[in-house]
Parts: sequence; C-alpha cells; structure tokens
Amino acid sequence: MECACCGIFRFGNRERSGPAQQMSELQFRPRRMRPRVIPVLLLREGQLFKTRRFRDPKYIGDPRVAMKIFNDKGCDELILLDISATPQRRAPDYHLIEEIVTESFMPVSYGGGVTSVGEARRIYGLGVEKIVLNSHAIANPVLVSEVSALAGASSTVLSIDVKTNWLHRRRVVAECGRRGTGLDPVSWARRATALGAGEIVLNSIDRDGMMQGYDLDLIREIAQAVEVPVVALGGAGSLQHFHEAVASGAAAVAAGSLFVFQGPHRAVLITYPDDTQLSALLA
Repeated sequence: MECACCGIFRFGNRERSGPAQQMSELQFRPRRMRPRVIPVLLLREGQLFKTRRFRDPKYIGDPRVAMKIFNDKGCDELILLDISATPQRRAPDYHLIEEIVTESFMPVSYGGGVTSVGEARRIYGLGVEKIVLNSHAIANPVLVSEVSALAGASSTVLSIDVKTNWLHRRRVVAECGRRGTGLDPVSWARRATALGAGEIVLNSIDRDGMMQGYDLDLIREIAQAVEVPVVALGGAGSLQHFHEAVASGAAAVAAGSLFVFQGPHRAVLITYPDDTQLSALLA
C-alpha cells in the first residue's frame, strides 16, 4: 500500500525492496499482545559498538550479521542508532541503512544525523518504519513537526538522553552526551509530543550499559506527563527489569547490553528471549 502522507510504497510493515519483494503479508510476524521488547544497536563508523554511560565503546560486530540473528530470533522490532553521525556533522549512511533494513523482516527505527525532512523522506524510502530524532530536534524543534507531517506521529520518535548533573537534577543532553541543554526532561517530552512526536525513547545515560536496572522514577515521571508510548532504555540487565519498567509506566522496553553480552566478562553473544518467556513476564 502507499503511505498517503509521504508517497512511499510499502509492503506490510516496510517498503517493497530486496527480499521483501518475495514476501507475502502472512510472513510478517503478528504483533504480540504484550509490551514490545526492542534491541538497540549502536552504529559507529559502520560497525556495532556498545557503550557504558555513553563512553568506552566496545566492538560488537557487523550490523548486517546482527540483524540476521535478531531476525531469526523473532524480535518484535529493532532500533538502529548511528552515534557517530551527529558528532561528525555528517549525513546518515544511506547505503548501510539500506543494506541492514533490506535484511529485516521486522520494523526498524533509525536515528542519527537526520537534520531535515528531506533526509527523513529518503530514509523512509529505504524501508525504515520510524525516524528517531534527538539532538537536531533540540536545535530545531520544528523538525519534529515536519517529520510528523511527512509520515505521521506514529512514525516519528523522539529520543531523550537524560543525565543527572552535579546538583542532582536530571537534564536533557545532546550530541551523544557531549553537550548539556539545560532542558527539563518532562518539559521537553511534553513540548515534543505537542509538536508531533508519537513515541518517546527515554534513555538514562547514568544507567547506560550498567545492567543494574532502569531509572524507574524517570520512567514514571515521563509516562505520567505525556499521552504517547514511552520506551524505557538504559540499564536493563535481566528480564525482571523489563517487568519493573512496564510496571512504572513504560509501554515498551529496549536494551543493548542485555542482548549482546554474556557473563561477567561481557563476552559478545547475541540473544533474545523467546515469546513464551516474555508473555509470561509482561502480559
């Protein structure tokens, strides 16, 4: 079918391209009747890395291989974030995005380096389901409205990176944690959703990669302040942490380290819980 707002021809959940041309709609996995559980993959110079508190990136592997593994494991959806695009002031790597997305039989969200509605249109055209905006939305909030007008609020995601400052106050930061903004997370979430963001990915920098649990108070504050789904990110180290985040108001949960590391030495091993486990825990 054609998306009326942006003229992109999509087949099922994605644009008709690559392997998807041979797929019937029956081959798309049905939506689970539980909160979504979403792996987050961080791109850096075309490869996958995982950070701790947005620092000390550890090499994970090739994003194309990781996508194939998550496909085989039946993930609900996937978020792909290029953490080097904005700091380097460069455009998204469209060729790499296309290579990754055409291997995917699940919805994929992409963020990183999107500065204009034209860039967003091109990324949607590659088969990406949702655009994730962060630093450039802070610099130019109208971008949220423009992307939402292009593809709809449900395909426009705002990512909010939150860090506790020396006064023990939570504040929004930009450019992968490099630049403070002074913005209050609740106020920014409310403004962005009023501008057209249909989902919020809420990331705690203090808990990123630590695997000690989400910032439940932060999740609770944002979930109570907005009427759109809040995706909890930053800190998951067990399935129980998913349950706690959902109980605190998250509509979905996302994680990085939990899905790519195994054991105390953080050996790289891509995993994903089976649907029976997740349904029992989150239904």
